[in-house]
This record gives sequence, structure tokens and C-alpha cells, in this order.
Amino acid sequence: MIFGGVCPSVTSIIAESLEGWNLVQLSFAATTPVLADKKKYPNFFRTVPSDNAVNPAVVKFLNHYNWTRVGTLTQDVQRFSEVRNDLTNELEKADIQIADTQSFSNDPCVNVKNLKDNDVRIIIGQFDENLASKVFCCAYNLNMFGSKYQWIIPGWYQENWWDKANATNCTAKKLLTAMEGYISVDFEPLSTRQLKGISGRTPQEYEREYNRQRMKKGVDSSKFHGFAYDGIWVIARTLTRVREILRHRERHSLHRNFTADDRDVGRLVHDVMNETNFLGVTGQVMFRNGERMGTIKFTQFQEGQEVKVGEYNAIADVLELINNSIRFQGMEPPKDRTIVHLQRRQISVPLYSILSVITILGMFMASAFLFFNIQNRNHRLIKMSSPYMNNLIILGGMLSYASIFLFGLDGSFVSDKVFETLCTVRTWILIVGYTTAFGAMFAKTWRVHAIFKNVKMKKKIIKDQKLLIIVGGMLLIDLCILICWQIVDPLKRTVEEYSLEADPHGRDMAIRPFLEHCENMHMTIWLGIVYAYKGLLMLFGCFLAWETRNVSIPALNDSKYIGMSVYNVGIMCIIGAAVSFLTRDQPNVQFCIVALVIIFCSTITLCLVFVPKLLTMRTNPDAATQNRRFQFTQNQKKEDSKTSASVASVNQASTSRLDSLQANNHQLRMRITELDKELEEVTMQLQDTPEKTPYVSQSPYQDTNSTPSIRNVRDSKEEDRSMLKNHHEQKWGSVDPSRTNRGPLEDINSPEHIQRRLSLQLPILHHAYLPSIGGVDASCSSPTVSPLGSPRHRRAPLSYGVMVSGL
Repeated sequence: MIFGGVCPSVTSIIAESLEGWNLVQLSFAATTPVLADKKKYPNFFRTVPSDNAVNPAVVKFLNHYNWTRVGTLTQDVQRFSEVRNDLTNELEKADIQIADTQSFSNDPCVNVKNLKDNDVRIIIGQFDENLASKVFCCAYNLNMFGSKYQWIIPGWYQENWWDKANATNCTAKKLLTAMEGYISVDFEPLSTRQLKGISGRTPQEYEREYNRQRMKKGVDSSKFHGFAYDGIWVIARTLTRVREILRHRERHSLHRNFTADDRDVGRLVHDVMNETNFLGVTGQVMFRNGERMGTIKFTQFQEGQEVKVGEYNAIADVLELINNSIRFQGMEPPKDRTIVHLQRRQISVPLYSILSVITILGMFMASAFLFFNIQNRNHRLIKMSSPYMNNLIILGGMLSYASIFLFGLDGSFVSDKVFETLCTVRTWILIVGYTTAFGAMFAKTWRVHAIFKNVKMKKKIIKDQKLLIIVGGMLLIDLCILICWQIVDPLKRTVEEYSLEADPHGRDMAIRPFLEHCENMHMTIWLGIVYAYKGLLMLFGCFLAWETRNVSIPALNDSKYIGMSVYNVGIMCIIGAAVSFLTRDQPNVQFCIVALVIIFCSTITLCLVFVPKLLTMRTNPDAATQNRRFQFTQNQKKEDSKTSASVASVNQASTSRLDSLQANNHQLRMRITELDKELEEVTMQLQDTPEKTPYVSQSPYQDTNSTPSIRNVRDSKEEDRSMLKNHHEQKWGSVDPSRTNRGPLEDINSPEHIQRRLSLQLPILHHAYLPSIGGVDASCSSPTVSPLGSPRHRRAPLSYGVMVSGL
């Protein structure tokens, strides 16, 4: 046998050539991992554990503190690179993640910074003591020490190595501060168990004897002396065992001259070495494939000195830590990574509660309007304003209110699957509610526009069923858009994560906020389609409101309130959409803006539609149904004054005569205004209840016993015609004297009187009202022919038309 070999380069050359000589080599100091290759060095044994022997101990230590993420910092030397490669294999077997691997030659600061950037908290170092001081100096400058970090380095450095190897710019105080708490790992030079081994001595007794002999000879202590001592015992035990085996074979051999050649003896020595198992001063001496299964110790740097904190028994694979010996600088062991706590950016519960209460109040208000509208549906004021359409407006407002509750629900209230469903439901409710409210409002306005603006139509009776069909058509367009949206590109739950934030309570953790959104692949396109359709609907409503602005019955005409509603809704939607987009990463602000916009728009719209009706019902319910033509009268006065001025300039001599004609003309116009009011009321009564109002089947001028309203109209007009007759005689000459001798009834029903009455009434009736109540066709009336005659009549003579236009 060969005993010895310390230098790795010399030992490796000898160990590689031993097989040819049938020799076995036993080393007590060669720790290089290269010699563990049994294919290249099959006859090599060592009593000292190799550098790789610390790796299972390190893995066991990591598992003890549940560290599953580490980083390595290795000096670019073969010895340390081999240890790192073996450590990598051990970590992978233990399912421990290697977050980063850094190698350096001279300046480790860049590599240390890379470890920090990768959030490595547990750092396993493989470097000598000369570079160890540089590493800890960089760690101090980068603040990679203290309660958040744990360094694990080799433990075979010289005593007080930081004083001898400090070649950095850091002071000793800074270096010691960065080193505080590091863990060093190395093999145990002597066993700590007070048990007598094969030599009959305990490890403590042996150490005292060794120091006595060493001091007697004046030599320094070596950390390998215990392995050398146990190595001699390994050789003695092996040779003794080989001799016993050979003697046993000789006794039981069939041949008298038993011999064993060198090859047999060498193989026998190799086998006996592998079976070695005894208690030495370094612990249990045992080999596994030529490698010593020793004891690994753990020490910690505490307040300027290294303190043993535990040991690892490789044979039993057991880690034993000394109770309360390890001192971490924090309240607990460092985390192996920055604990990232996902924090949902959710809507504040108090904010949601406040807006919900406001929304509920709005819904109560809408319910009160609904009750008012249903209770007074037969009242003239409410009936003329289409109560069914009013109900739809209230329903749309309540749907818009209801969407606020759904917009405030996020992952903190519901599950992810339910949240994804809410994304679709709340969009549908808001869009349908908007169309229902404004569609009904615009349908009402369209009916007023169709009645009072289309002068060419003979008869215009529009029932509520037709308005419902119009609103249904608008909703059908909405449903088509929403269904296509849901099928082609449905809304889904997406999570947006933000950058890490420090824990506000100072704990060793980071906060990663995340926010849930309802999005799809082509969100912009679908929103553009919806906004375009709603925008066209708003423009159509503005057009109708402008066209019907001069309709003089307040119960019918909501154009002013519709214009105000469209203006408020448009402005608020534009502002709300812009602010909501800019604050998408602030859910409280976004929800508050969206909710307030919906509440404001819905409340303003409902109040503009129903509050005036409510106030009118309380104060003067008849005023809203009356025709207000005072503006026309005032304007006409201005026109009359202009006309009189122009006539006076032409003929100053007839000024007094024109003044009297102007007064008569003004009285006639006032009477026409009153007649217009009564005809409008008749028109709207027929419009509200068309199925109950019989159409006039014969001419009102034939039956003198007609309805009182028509008779009153005729009587009032007779007075006007008498005044008109005087004016006609003064201007155009006296009438036929033969006609003055007729009776009153005969004179009233004479063709001349009928012609004059119709010449005055037809322009008014033709303009808007007479076609609506089923009277004489304005396009084919003849004042000289009886209404019972042919349906085709002559037009009025030109002279009478000139007379009317003069009025």
C-alpha cells in the first residue's frame, strides 16, 4: 500500500498509475473532487472527506429552513468549479431552484450586483479567503447583508482570515458588519463525541496527546492530523484482515503449497479497504467507493468569531443543530426570495356602499315617478304625454341605475368565473337601458313631429303601439350588436400586474398590485360601433327636438327638456369616458366617475321629463294643455306696425282709414288664434283616443243641429264674417241689394257666406289640424259648392284668396 499524498497534482498522477502495480493508495489530506472519479482512479482511498462532501450537508441545511431558491458565486478556479458542478446536481435532486450562477476571476462586485438584481437571498459561495474579503466588501456596498440575506461559504479558511486577507478599500468595521451571520461549512477534524475508539482513546484524549507531542517537537498544528492518525489505523486493520483471510484460505486449501500472487493480494486489499468500519478520532471511519463518509460541521460568524452551530453525519444522513446557537439578524430566518404578495386593487367598500345608497335613492325616485305616471295615466296632462313611453323612460333609467351595482363587483366579492359573466351582463344592461330611455323619449318626439310638421298628409293618427315598435327596432339593433360581440369576441377577465411596491408595514416582503379588467381582442372596434350607433341616436333626438321646438302645447312638446338631456348626457359621457380611460389603474376613481356619470345622467333625464309634469299637476294642470300663441300675436303686431308704416308712406291721406282696418285685422287674428287653440285640443283628443272618436261623416255646414262645439265655432265665425263683410264693402263696393232681403239663416248658408268662411278657415285647417280630425280635404275644397256634392271641387276664386292674404 501507499500512504500519503497531499498535493492534488502529485497525488492524481500516482493514483492513476497504481492499478498497474496492484497497489492501493490511502491519502489523508487530498480533498480535491477530481480524485473521486473511480474510472480513472480505482485504487484511490482517502480518510479525509472531499470538498464535494459538504454539498449534501448544505442541501440538508437548506431543507431544514425551507429554502428552495438559492444562487451561487464561484471563483473561476477548477477546484471551486468542480464543487459547484456537484452542488448543482445535488440541488436539482433536492428540487431546489438555482436562481442565478455567477463566476468571477478578480473583481466580484459586478457578479454580486447581478445576484441582487435577480433577488437572490441565499448565496452559496465557493472562493478562497483572499477573494472572500472582496466579496464581503462588495456586499457591504450593495447592502447585501443583514436580516434579508444569508451567506454560506467554505469553512477551511485560516483563523482570523479577514485580518490577513483584507486587501480592499473597506474598513475592518465595514467588513465585519457584512460578514456578520455567515455560515461556513467544512469537515470536522476531530469527533466531538467522547467515545473511545479503536485506539482506546477518546478524541479529546488523543488531541491532548497530539498537542503535547507537537509542542515537544515545536511544530505547528495541522487540521489533517486526526485523518492521518485514523489512516494508520485503516492500514493496520486492512493488513491484519488480509493476513487473516490468506491464512484462512491456506488452511482450507486443497494444495499444500498455497500461494497468492500480487494481483490477488492487491484485489484483496482493495476489497478489505471498502469494508472498513471502525470508530476513530475523526468519527466513524467508513468508505463508499473509496470516499470517506465523514462528519461535516457548520459554524457561524458571530460578533467577530466563528461559533459551531451544528454538524451533519454523512453516514446517517442526519443534520444536528445546536439549540439556539444560530443567530439570525432578523426575528426569523431570512426568506429565500422576496415574498411577493399579490394585492388586488379593489373598489373600496365604503365607496361602493355610498354610491349604492345614492343609486338606491335614484331607483326610489324612479319608482315614485312610475307610480305617479301610472296613477295619473288617465289625466289629460299625462295622457297627452304618452304614459306608456314614460314608463319605458323610467325602465331605461332603472336599468342604468342597476348597472352601477354590477360595475362595483370585482374579484374581492365574486369568483373569477362570476366576474367574467358580470363583464357581459353589465354591458348589456347599460346599453339596453340607455336605448330604452332615450329611444322612448325620441319616439314621443317623432310622433309630435309627424303630426305637426308633415302638412301634406291627410290624416296622421299614430298609436302607442307604433311607438313601441320603433323602440323595439332600436333595441333589436342593440341586440344584434351585442350578440355579435358575444359570439365573435366575448369579454373576458384579464389581469394586469404592476411593478413591485415596498411593504407599507416594513415587513420583508413586496407588494405586487394587480387589477382585473373586462377586455377582449378588439375592444376598440366594438366600442366604436356602440358609440357610433348611440351618437347617431343622439343626433336624431337633437334633430327632432329642434324641429318640434315651436309646438305650443307643453304637455306634448318635450323638445326643450330633450335638448337639455342630450346635452347633459353627451357632455358627461365624453368627460366620463376620458377620465375613466386615464384612471383605469385606479379602480376607486374609475368606479366613482362611471357611477356618478350614470347617476347624474339618469337622474337629470328623469327629472327633466317628470318634474315639470309633477309641478304642473300640482299648480295648474290645464295650462299645459292650452295653446300658447302670445308670441305669434306680439310678432304679428310688429308686422302690422311695419305694414301700416309702409302704407302710410304711400297714401298719407288714408291714414285714419288704415288704422281702423288695422284694428279690425288685429281683432280677426286674435279670433283666429282662439280658433286654432280649440282645433288643436280637438286634434289631440282624437289622437289620444282614436278608436273611440267617430269621424265626421258629413259636412258640418249642412246640419245646423250639429255638435255644440262646431255650432259655437260657426256662430263665432258669423260675427267675424259680418265685420269682414263691412270691410269688404268699404274696400270693394257694396253687395247686391237683393241679398239683403233674405232671412238670416238663408243668408248665412248662402254660397257667398260659405265661400267667405271657407276662404278664411281653409288656410288654417289645411296647415295642420283639419286633416287630423277627418274633415274636408284641404287640397280639394271649394267654397261655392255644397259639401254634399262631388268629391272633386273647384279651388277658391283668386279675389278671396287675395282678401285672406291681406288679413
